[in-house]
Amino acid sequence: MAKDIENPCIAVCQLSGDLCVSCGRTKEDIRKWRSMKRPEKMAAVQRASARLKSLRKKNS
Repeated sequence: MAKDIENPCIAVCQLSGDLCVSCGRTKEDIRKWRSMKRPEKMAAVQRASARLKSLRKKNS
């Protein structure tokens, strides 16, 4: 069986609207994480990473 996708949560939840600015996931992604299949988790992690990069560029 393929390795599970690690949860990107860093246990420092800081919600701004529907987005956690600590891990980059949306409230919906956070809520559904446990029931997501591997491909869905991979996509959620990629989206979260892109959001965090965008946030960091804005704040630089």
